[in-house]
Amino acid sequence: MKNRYIDLVEQTFDFPQAEFKRDEKGELKFHDIPLMDVIEKFGTPLKFFYLPVIGEQIAEARGWFKESMERHNYTADYHYCYVTKSNHFSHVIKETIKQGAHLETSSAYDIAIMSSLYQEGVLKGDRFIVCNGFKTEPYIDAIVELRHGGYKNIIPVIDNHLEFEKLDERLNEPINIGIRIASEEEPKFEFYTSRLGLGYKNIVPFFLEQIKDNAKFNLKMLHFFVNTGIRDNAYYWSELNKCLRVYCELKKEAPELDSLNIGGGFPIKNSLSFDFDYAYIVDEIIQQIKMVCAEYDVPLPHVFTEFGSFTVGEAGGALYSVLFQKRQNDREKWNMIDSSFMTTLPDTWAINKRFIMLPVNLWENEYERVFLGGLTCDSDDYYNSEQHINAIYLPKYSKTKPLHLGFFNTGAYQESIGGFGGIQHCLTPSPKYVVIDKDESGNFKYELFRDTESANTMLSILGYKSRKE
Repeated sequence: MKNRYIDLVEQTFDFPQAEFKRDEKGELKFHDIPLMDVIEKFGTPLKFFYLPVIGEQIAEARGWFKESMERHNYTADYHYCYVTKSNHFSHVIKETIKQGAHLETSSAYDIAIMSSLYQEGVLKGDRFIVCNGFKTEPYIDAIVELRHGGYKNIIPVIDNHLEFEKLDERLNEPINIGIRIASEEEPKFEFYTSRLGLGYKNIVPFFLEQIKDNAKFNLKMLHFFVNTGIRDNAYYWSELNKCLRVYCELKKEAPELDSLNIGGGFPIKNSLSFDFDYAYIVDEIIQQIKMVCAEYDVPLPHVFTEFGSFTVGEAGGALYSVLFQKRQNDREKWNMIDSSFMTTLPDTWAINKRFIMLPVNLWENEYERVFLGGLTCDSDDYYNSEQHINAIYLPKYSKTKPLHLGFFNTGAYQESIGGFGGIQHCLTPSPKYVVIDKDESGNFKYELFRDTESANTMLSILGYKSRKE
């Protein structure tokens, strides 16, 4: 009878996979990174980010759009934008810029990052900065300051009438702008229409009344966003079709309009059984744009996409060690990890998000069903659902050889939602953060971006005097 953990995985999934395989010692590698070497070098808990994945994701998306556009003789351009809110770290945004991506911002602090990179010479003036979201006074001031500082390719996307009026009051330079459509939400939502943007029927009247005769503003972009992301379902295709018809109607009134921004990103891999036909979806999008534009007899728009999680999600991971196994009754075994799910992977309890979870070692051991528990005293600090019929199966716990676990494709939003450093639940410290890259010879190089928080750091934030070391 095959009852080793490796047997379970091979019987359940197609394994090994492109990014997951085992080395000669039977230990897990992620994108060929020897994870046990990382654990031995830095210890656990730790989070890591593997930079080369960013370039691979951007190249893949560009490839899908290039192939589809060539197939359908689509004569306009494609622009890949990175959504900075997914991961704001400097090494991440600088890598997206290095890979030729444009950028999409959400707040005044985002613009501060853009200004810093522009002054540093990292961000060149040829990149589009698409300013999305509801714009507060500081956000509007930051946009105006960057434009007055000489950055011509900044595109504020208008969310409401008031922010347009405030831009008009403060701008002394002409600027390209976009308008965001308030799309209808999926039927399962508690509300019908997105809180962001202008209603479908209000777009053309708004342009005619406030933008058309204002020499400061050049309407370049119509922005379409669906909260659920790009999906192959009737809801998504219906909303896209409505958006395209608004674009065509607006184009007849605004000849300078030449770009369609398709917000809402691609899904990322959250299971070894994940299956999503990206190329097919891209081809359908291009076909629909071309079909509706032909119906209205308007030129094809340049296509912008905004990919956040797709750009960075599959580059991140978290590594833990099992400290102890608690048997609470005849059926339940709790493997206690050396960190907290609530603080390090907040999406797991906040929105029940699933990540790929695999042991790093002991794959030759027999497997057992377990629950995973975090260190905090909160009853929600656990993880207990995987692809194996709503259960977690792991190699049997051993008192003599520690079991190490990895959660993968965690590179988007986890630090933004759970916080990076500072005060967290039960004063659980943030884990080490390691940035992984490759040198010119193709060898892995590791940088300890930040060590585990000290007690003195927390004491200082909370207003206490530091302890003597």
